[in-house]
Amino acid sequence: MGFSAADWRVPAMVAVDDDAVAALLWERFGVRGTARDLGSQQDRNYRVRTESGGDHVLKMANPVTDPATLRAQVTAAEHLATADPTLRLPRARAGADGDFVQRITVGGVALHCRLFDYVPGEPIMDSRYLAPRVVARLGELAGRTTASLAGLGMPDTDRPRLWDLRNAADVVEALAPFMTDTARAGHVVREARAAQARLRSLEARLPVQVIHGDLTDNNVVCEPGPDGRPMPVGVIDFGDLGQGWAVAELAVACASVLHHHGATPASVLPAVRAFHAVRPLAGPEADALWPLVVLRTAVLVVSGQYDVLQDPGNEYAETALDREWAMFEAAVSVPAEVMAAQLRAAVGHFAPPGPPTAAHPLLPDLVGGVETLDLSVSSTALHEGRWLDADAEDALAARALECNRTAVRTRHGEYRLTRSRPGEPDAATLALGTELRVAAPTALRAPWAGSLVRHCPDGVTLRTEDGWTLVLDGIDTGADAGGGAEQEGDGAATATTTGARAVPAGAPLGTVVPRSDGSAAHLQLARLADRPAPRTVPPDLADGWLAVCPDPATLFEPAVPAARTESGTAAASLLERRDRSFAAVQEHYFDAPPRIERGWREHLVDTEGRCYLDMLNNVTILGHGHPGLSEAVHQQWQRLNTNSRFHYESVVSLSERLAGLLPDGLDTVFLVNSGSEAVDLALRLAWAAAGRQDVVAVGEAYHGWTYASDAVSTSVADNPGALASRPDWVHVLPAPNSYRGSHRGPDAERYGPSAAESIRELARSGRPPAAFICEPYYGNAGGMALPDGYLRQVYEATRAAGGLCVADEVQVGYGRLGSHFWGFEQQGVVPDIVTVAKAMGNGHPLGAVITSKEIADTYRSQGYFFSSAGGSPVSSVVGLTVLDALRDEGLQENARIVGGHLRDRLLELAGRHPLIGAVHGTGLYLGVEFVRDRRTLEPAAEETAAICERLRELGVVVQPTSDRLCVLKIKPPLCLTRESADRFAAALDDTLTHGW
Repeated sequence: MGFSAADWRVPAMVAVDDDAVAALLWERFGVRGTARDLGSQQDRNYRVRTESGGDHVLKMANPVTDPATLRAQVTAAEHLATADPTLRLPRARAGADGDFVQRITVGGVALHCRLFDYVPGEPIMDSRYLAPRVVARLGELAGRTTASLAGLGMPDTDRPRLWDLRNAADVVEALAPFMTDTARAGHVVREARAAQARLRSLEARLPVQVIHGDLTDNNVVCEPGPDGRPMPVGVIDFGDLGQGWAVAELAVACASVLHHHGATPASVLPAVRAFHAVRPLAGPEADALWPLVVLRTAVLVVSGQYDVLQDPGNEYAETALDREWAMFEAAVSVPAEVMAAQLRAAVGHFAPPGPPTAAHPLLPDLVGGVETLDLSVSSTALHEGRWLDADAEDALAARALECNRTAVRTRHGEYRLTRSRPGEPDAATLALGTELRVAAPTALRAPWAGSLVRHCPDGVTLRTEDGWTLVLDGIDTGADAGGGAEQEGDGAATATTTGARAVPAGAPLGTVVPRSDGSAAHLQLARLADRPAPRTVPPDLADGWLAVCPDPATLFEPAVPAARTESGTAAASLLERRDRSFAAVQEHYFDAPPRIERGWREHLVDTEGRCYLDMLNNVTILGHGHPGLSEAVHQQWQRLNTNSRFHYESVVSLSERLAGLLPDGLDTVFLVNSGSEAVDLALRLAWAAAGRQDVVAVGEAYHGWTYASDAVSTSVADNPGALASRPDWVHVLPAPNSYRGSHRGPDAERYGPSAAESIRELARSGRPPAAFICEPYYGNAGGMALPDGYLRQVYEATRAAGGLCVADEVQVGYGRLGSHFWGFEQQGVVPDIVTVAKAMGNGHPLGAVITSKEIADTYRSQGYFFSSAGGSPVSSVVGLTVLDALRDEGLQENARIVGGHLRDRLLELAGRHPLIGAVHGTGLYLGVEFVRDRRTLEPAAEETAAICERLRELGVVVQPTSDRLCVLKIKPPLCLTRESADRFAAALDDTLTHGW
């Protein structure tokens, strides 16, 4: 069409003083109040607070705006209010003369204004992180608005509209020359032209209707959800209402997501799916969506720069420049072809057709089978951290080639463990090509006719007429392989047509040759217009990348093994299978959990190669994949595994080692399979020794799921009915919580005497306890130390009543506290019975009860004791190996040093983030408690759950604990490094700073 800058020029608004605004409100609308300028790029908007308490928004339109358009905006809002009553919308108030649009004159300029009822809620005005569910709600509102406005008519306007994306290319061409940064201007123009070119074949098939036109993050109003996230509930500012492509509404919403913290093109997918669920997208609309996003961001950039030039004092426009450029950069960071395929997949449309069928084999002389390397997360060749070696792929390929003697290739579409890295949750793990290594020189032939060019000294590109390219790198190109080459700044090769020559199918392309340095030839198919495809990419846009970069191995192998996860075993499908066959009461972490199939030290890796820092797993105290433990189990299982009624050395050695770690008198060991069994057995021993059943426990505690261990578990987080369902032989003391209990801070010393007196009163009532059980470091409450002297006073009262004292060390023992191996040592007491599990087996089912021989012998009054697997040869070797590793690797000392450093980091965060109420714990048994108010200590439970979800996105696994579920449970493997501790603190800081 062609327009000039003058067509888009909007005159600067005249200044309107406060007195004039007040007079206008009273004279035209009968409203008295104060007005605050809200800012606008082209208009004047005011928040009005009235003397009667009502709130309004006064909107003064730019003089170029037709009054009929303003009335149409009022009509559209009323139409939406009728069609979708749940939407919060700006409802206009008629003036004294009954008209919604009032004409005034300021400084000789005619202005038109309207008064709207204020819509409660807040827009998303900053660039904080937007959670997927918030993005989805934005897309849903765009879909609901588009669907509801579909039947509405609107008068035409003679003036072309700046924000109508049908005009976007013209706007960019007209305004880009006014940008002061010519390099940026050129970039914007090139991308806008490319986007417009992609739209040309689609325009006639895109439905046109009335749309809001500016449904963005700051044109919705939000209510904070229980978790503090801003959830859009209404739509405001109909100033860009008009005819337009229906899909443009979604494009505008998606573009507004891209400036938010951490946003990438993949961040818009929840909005696209939510829009599609309300107002389905046709195939052409899905294809047009990303070019429209690019055009929207391009218009934002050029118009923002132009507005600042035309209206230098407009702070609103100036402050938007950086975020507008961020949106544009994000929009063009991924090839349009990739986004088109990804968006089609997101809404269930078929992918575009693949490359042409090969007319000639690519490697016709390849004799014998080609061995395929397994570089996936489940590869058996990458244990013991070998996947982190820089030469892991070359080393595996070399060994395979020695055995195969023909050829070895990697798999296309495979999420490679070898490309996963700790601290990089978005690492490029998805392979978009195939590497090939051969034992003897092997010729490459053109699979189809095309244009051949040498893009680098050891690489050629074969391009078909319909845009498909076969890129071959790391080969001997020979003398006749085609024309010259260009190199991009980052070293990636790009094809140039200089010297390109046409070749028929079967023409020689070069030779794959053995390389002394172990490097491989790289084969890649792609269909990208303006850039080369990377060799690997992050998983978030896998569907899009794989659609434009299909498997090149199909050109030389008739049957190619599937590399991507097979149907039914992807994370979501596997979760559905789990829900059908695995009892739902056995819960899982996270709403949409990643599928974790590998661990190494303090790291977990999912099937897409994403690496997570495990700050939760107190079971694997040595860390995941411990080589010594794996080898010890392997060797013992090959020799013998039976039960402890047989006579063998390891069960004796383990029992001796455990007794040797405890004070004198605790010399007799029972071996079981779990902490629940250990606590259950400890209580049965106490009952047998005391000849009665009453037990004293403390509030907010969890001890297990067997009958006895569950009976003394008082945590309402684990069992909401815990306190009401305790049997009458369980007596619960108040939780000795020094942060939020009845006695806080220095007053916490009162818990001990009070608890001791309760036990004495119980004895006086004729029900002396057989046992008192407690974690010696208050784990389930969030890793909190018991008040000084608490256990000493309670143990004395219990023993005076003839009872036994049970220390549940299942979570806190085995060196986790750093300063002490056992939690009870921190209190300066010696229990009568100690229970241990979890860490004892590093994930193997192993637990123990350690007590005196005298107490152990009393169990015979209950019959005999036997555990089929407790103390088996394999379990005993596991227990011994864990103790060896704890000692030899200095893990208790590591817990003290790294835990102290992490605690300092967390305390520093608490000084900057008011949501952190307290940092509990010591060593690597820590808790960060979140509160909404540091005075009232209102628990921030919903926020804690949302923070855990955001941390998972940032590559950290952590979960809530405590009865209020407002404490981050920080119990990582004891091999945690200082670097990993810093990584966790940085991720938490990022989350608390930029949102969750």
